[in-house]
Parts: sequence; C-alpha cells; structure tokens
Amino acid sequence: MVQGVVPRVSTKTSVEEAPAEEIGRGSPDAASELPPITGRVKWFDATRGFGFLVSDDVDGDVLVHFSVLREHGRRSLPEGAIVTCVPMRQERGFQASRVITIDLSSALPPPVKPSIAPGERADRKALSDAAGEFEPVEVKWFNRVKGYGFVNRASSEEDVFVHMETVRDAGLSDIQPGQHLQARVASSSKGLTAVELRPLS
Repeated sequence: MVQGVVPRVSTKTSVEEAPAEEIGRGSPDAASELPPITGRVKWFDATRGFGFLVSDDVDGDVLVHFSVLREHGRRSLPEGAIVTCVPMRQERGFQASRVITIDLSSALPPPVKPSIAPGERADRKALSDAAGEFEPVEVKWFNRVKGYGFVNRASSEEDVFVHMETVRDAGLSDIQPGQHLQARVASSSKGLTAVELRPLS
C-alpha cells in the first residue's frame, strides 16, 4: 500500500464498524459536493452518532453524522424521516455535508422495548452461561418498533425470542424474515431465548 493513501472501503459493514469520530471527520481534499438530494432515514444509531439515508438521487446509502444535525437542534434522526441534504462524495461513499430540512411527518415512532423484570436483567449473564453453542437459525419475524421478534432453529419449529438489544450487540441494525443467522439459545422462564447472534460467515 502506498503510504498516505487511504484504501477505498466499499462495503457498508466497514463504514458501520468505523468509529463515529473518524466517520464524521471526512476528507475535504477527496470530497466533492453534489446538488441537494432528498432521502429517507434508513436507520440512525444515536449511541454511535451516525446513520444512513436512502435516496433515488444517488447510487448507494448516504451517511449522516450527528455533527451536521446540530444547527437543527438535534443529535439523531428517527427512522423514516425525510431529509434534504447536500451530499459529498468521499472515499467511503456519500456523506451529508449539510442538512437543509428535516420532515418528521413520516417518521416511525421510537422503538418500545418490551418490559423486562429486574430479575430477568440480573439473570442475563446466567442465561448466556447456560446457552448452547452457536447453531443455525432463521428469522421468523422481527419488529424494530416493538423491539423484539422470533427466530426458528433448523432442528425445530419452536419459536425462539430475540430482543433488539441482542440484535444490536451483534452489530446488526435490523434483521429480516427469512434471513439466516447463527444464535446461542437458552431456556428462560418465558421459553427459549436467543442470548447471542452473529451473521453467517
């Protein structure tokens, strides 16, 4: 690799794994601003400080860093919101350099996590210790708004509960019906629970 040249990262996974500070820093010399575009928020992780828009105006997702939301008095964006922004082309792909308007009329409500009893929270580590090895599972359904869903094991059609926190811990923003993953499953007081997920290699 030639010293000083940053290799192009073409996969979204690599962008998502990069620190938020690095993502927001940008590369002014390599960036070129484009005409304003309008897109819908695909997802935004307030903890990590960035998310993505999808737009018919450009090929590929558009990264939105929380720093460009400050002038609008925000640090995050709800899923489904309509955003008009000025994108710039960077080595990693497109990134919003400036947000012009934010329309929340079509935004989804924030996810509502199912109530978890304090005792169950305390038993989370115990469940992980009791879980088996990773095994193949298929997503039956998953609702980001509700914050949970179910997967099925390859060896059984019995539903296995999966919580949004478990999905996020696996580095995933969402999972879709029919998607194949690997999970460690444990028995809890409410039935089978996926305590750990990971994408297929």
